[in-house]
Amino acid sequence: MRPILPAALLTALASPLLAEGPVVVTDIAPVQSLVARIMQGSGGTARALLPAGASPHDFSFRPSDARALTDADLLVWIGEGLTPWLARPVAQLSGGGAVLELLEAGDWDRRAYRQDADFDEDHGDGDDDHDEDDHDDHADEAEHDHGDTDPHAWLDPLVAAAWAAPLAEALAEADPANADLYRANAVQMAAELTELTDEIAARLDPLEGRYIVAHDAYGYFDDRFDLTPVAAITLSDAAEPGPRHIAELRAAARAGEIACILTDPQTGGQWTDLVGEGTALKVVIGDPMGGGLEPGPGLYPAILDGLADAMVDCLSEG
Repeated sequence: MRPILPAALLTALASPLLAEGPVVVTDIAPVQSLVARIMQGSGGTARALLPAGASPHDFSFRPSDARALTDADLLVWIGEGLTPWLARPVAQLSGGGAVLELLEAGDWDRRAYRQDADFDEDHGDGDDDHDEDDHDDHADEAEHDHGDTDPHAWLDPLVAAAWAAPLAEALAEADPANADLYRANAVQMAAELTELTDEIAARLDPLEGRYIVAHDAYGYFDDRFDLTPVAAITLSDAAEPGPRHIAELRAAARAGEIACILTDPQTGGQWTDLVGEGTALKVVIGDPMGGGLEPGPGLYPAILDGLADAMVDCLSEG
């Protein structure tokens, strides 16, 4: 007599073994979200080195992160412009995993960093001979370590849509068995992000008013949705503003020329407090890094929705 096998075992033997999907490491939570969306249904995993909401400037690369990179089938990162501390580990990867640098991927318009924290030439007291002094005031913070390209490109959802195909191809190369799945998910994600862009544009279109940002991180969002901030308190969240610049912003706030400050958890609150002290200036918090949001495919659209909510709050009266 042949032995009778348990029904569960018979089912398992009759079914093809499911291949495990790839292991992917990303630099920041927004990128992890985009990767996770394209990996849906593959059985693979994607994790971000930086926790959601963390500042790239404050992160300390740990031995566990080095092991994660070594074990990964694919690393996806924005690039050295955002996380320069990751450049050396990427160059020293010994596990044979592939690397995709998003600043070099896809067809989209790269924007340069602003060189001065005063975005609006008409802003200020109109003193023609203050330009040279003001340039000196911002000289230290204008010397970015990030190169010429503004790396905050994920804040334009159509840039993220342009990354969909390169992401799918990188995943397909790492995991050929799921190549068709990745490509189909990429097409769907690009369509979703185009729809999200239209929805946010409709919400922001009626807004009017002058505002400033805590640091120059929102240029891609501003450009996509035709928003025009007057200035940044600092060019980088790792820089400090000069006293003359703070004085000019305070004067503009007292004169009612600025509606609000758009800030974020990655920028110290001391500068927004200083600019707004003694004024009715509204301070609104957005988070381009997704702090407090659940990691995964839904985090990225939630970041964009949150920034749109912040802008509505910032420029709405009352």
